[in-house]
Amino acid sequence: MAFTQQELKQWQPIIASAIEEQRPPEKVRPQLDIGYTIEDQSIIIYTIRPKWNQPEEKMKTSTAKVTWVRNQQLWKVYWQPADMKWHSYDPMPQVNTLDEFFEELKEDPKACFWG
Repeated sequence: MAFTQQELKQWQPIIASAIEEQRPPEKVRPQLDIGYTIEDQSIIIYTIRPKWNQPEEKMKTSTAKVTWVRNQQLWKVYWQPADMKWHSYDPMPQVNTLDEFFEELKEDPKACFWG
């Protein structure tokens, strides 16, 4: 089930602020940037880079996903390694708040999200 309008209203400022804080400096963004998308009850974080063989085109590579489990009132955290499948983020498979997720994403102590 997708986020409710009330949930989106509550979480959108948190998401936007956290992403803006982690974006690289303005001069670097044509070569590397960070974005997000919302799909159903998940927030997917991705990097944006020029394609190596067609630099005028941009490609998005998913790095992290957090999914709201409404009946448990918690967020499940996932990462995407080279196999391009979502895996539970073992150091912290779930969090209670988006702030916890974004703090872990920023710190990336196991280098799962940003390498």
